[in-house]
Amino acid sequence: MKTLGTGDPLRLGPYRLLGVLGEGGMGKVYVGQDAEGTVAAVKVLRSELTGETNLVQRFVREAQAAQAVTGKGVARVLGAQTEGGRPWIATEFLAGPTLDEAVEAYGPFDEPGLRALAAAIARTLADIHATGLIHRDLKPPNIVLTSDGPRVIDFGIARPEHGLTLTTTGQVPVTPGYGAPEQVLGRRVAAPADVFSLGAVLVYAASGRRAFDGTHIAALQYKVVHDEPDLDGVPEALRPLIAPCLAKDPAARPTPAQIVAAFAPPRGAERAWRRGQVAAAIKERESGVHELTTLTGPVTPGAEGRLTRRRLLTGLAAGGVVLAAGGGAAVALWPRTPAPPPGKTNPFAFPPAVKTPEAHVLNANDGDFIVGGSPKELWGPVEALADDSPAPLPVRDVIVFGAWGGGIAAHNVVDGKRRWAVKDIRGKGRYLSLSDRLVAAVDTKGTLRTFVASTGEPRWTAHADADCLLAADDDSVYLLTKDRRLRAVGRSDAKIRWTVPVAKEFRGRISPPGVAAHGRLILGTEDGNVLAVDTADGHHVWDVRKQWDAPIRPAVHGTTVYLHGRTLTARRIGDGKELWTVEAKDPAWHKHEDWGPATAYDDGTLYATHGNWARKIKGSDGSKIFECRGTADLDRPVLVQGNGVWFIDEDIWNQVTAVDQRTGYIVWEYKLPEVDRRWLVADGNRVFIMNGRSLYALPVF
Repeated sequence: MKTLGTGDPLRLGPYRLLGVLGEGGMGKVYVGQDAEGTVAAVKVLRSELTGETNLVQRFVREAQAAQAVTGKGVARVLGAQTEGGRPWIATEFLAGPTLDEAVEAYGPFDEPGLRALAAAIARTLADIHATGLIHRDLKPPNIVLTSDGPRVIDFGIARPEHGLTLTTTGQVPVTPGYGAPEQVLGRRVAAPADVFSLGAVLVYAASGRRAFDGTHIAALQYKVVHDEPDLDGVPEALRPLIAPCLAKDPAARPTPAQIVAAFAPPRGAERAWRRGQVAAAIKERESGVHELTTLTGPVTPGAEGRLTRRRLLTGLAAGGVVLAAGGGAAVALWPRTPAPPPGKTNPFAFPPAVKTPEAHVLNANDGDFIVGGSPKELWGPVEALADDSPAPLPVRDVIVFGAWGGGIAAHNVVDGKRRWAVKDIRGKGRYLSLSDRLVAAVDTKGTLRTFVASTGEPRWTAHADADCLLAADDDSVYLLTKDRRLRAVGRSDAKIRWTVPVAKEFRGRISPPGVAAHGRLILGTEDGNVLAVDTADGHHVWDVRKQWDAPIRPAVHGTTVYLHGRTLTARRIGDGKELWTVEAKDPAWHKHEDWGPATAYDDGTLYATHGNWARKIKGSDGSKIFECRGTADLDRPVLVQGNGVWFIDEDIWNQVTAVDQRTGYIVWEYKLPEVDRRWLVADGNRVFIMNGRSLYALPVF
């Protein structure tokens, strides 16, 4: 996302332009807002190309074609005009990944999802063909997945059915591997050409591979015309349905209506877009759009200052919104909840983000930096924690914990002073951060309650009969009920999404916290088992038995979940398939050791402990980067903050040890009074130590 630059227009038609979403060889795409507050993607032809008659005609044809098709499977065009000799098109946002992005990130579709995809796209092709048009460039990047289903975009080369594929010398008329043989040969094309492209798209969605592939365009196009498609990886049951779409003879291909009937998705498959890893990605992007629409109100002549360009661009970037702007970018920017009456706070709207203060990072020239010595506390000890407090939770500019005397409290991360407290909250029921702005907790009656992290202001509540919070994602908060069932509560409406019993092998043994990511809720048990359920409906997806004989604390990075215990194992989060596994041996004694909990980091590495060793590991294959040694068994997760690797050395020395991750040498040793319970957490260049009822903050180096 970029701000407007030299030469960018400030307004096109009714749209005040606020920033640049993207640009290509033909034009730029801006984000704009009209007087009613509608935010749109505005695509405009580059000024230097306005003299190219063919390009101008193609651009205008794109707008005309997109406007002509009114089915829900294509993008709705909001407006199209020529201004100052430059044509522009305004479309809606598409808050979702393209099909190729989804397959690359999460793997091929399963059979029910593939059937739903095929039927939905075939219906859209029928709508397109009903207007007398053919798309001519159907391919995975031109299919965007939204919560309402797939949307077909980019009508840049769409033409009436009687039109020829016209090219000039050296031009490729279609996307290699997806265009029909008659397109490759430059012949007259009709609706069956789109059906061929759909067949190639479905092969890719089913297998992650192209039906026709090659390193050279000419050789690839030859395969399209003369060779049979590669259907390896396509489910057996679907091969007889996809193969006819890829027939060389256009007359032998099925019609879109026949495809809809043949693929007939099973009951409930049309809801595939609301569950699983793809749905989680869509929800994440929709959350960014929802936050954006909360920030953007109607723009009137006297109120334009309410939405600054910086606020809008920040909102878009924070939400991870992906725009597919070729010929149609859909999904209306409707808030997920009704706007509140004037003067009232919408409990589901995010509060303004508070700047997270970061502490100073020490270096070798600072007087407090003593190699092998002990750092000076930033603050503490603060004697305020309950005996049964879970690990403290940094959220923005506060740190939350179970409070001495009952409830939870939030203290300022800068000086350790109390910011707010709530008495009737069960600290033992745990607390969660929601988007790093709200704190979720459980009260003594089992009600799920949320608070603004920085102020403690109450937000939404849900009567959930909750005993313990497990995890949260952009869609829901996941919890254990008092009768030990799993339950999901929606974050957009505080309604119960689903409630399911826990399988008897795991019942009564769930050990929080869990992890929710990419459509899966991953939970460990007290006796070393692991359970994965679908976040859309709670059904059991996969499990691992006897990973260890003690509580499991799963860690997730990307689409991989890391499990400790007798081995350190990486599994694919979607289906639990093992990716790699590593055993641990003491480097000196060569004896087998169990792995302690792993901690994953954004750079794709993770740290895990075995015996009195902490190891830095490549998340991709489990290979060792380096090891550093403590003085006692390390059975808690290590953490990285600044340049240090921090861990609790408690069996013998009762101390926190900091090792320079660049060299492996011990830099600091911070002695602690002997107590039964300790925990380390870190954020904003601060390391927080829970030592019994005391809380400390240390600097980092």
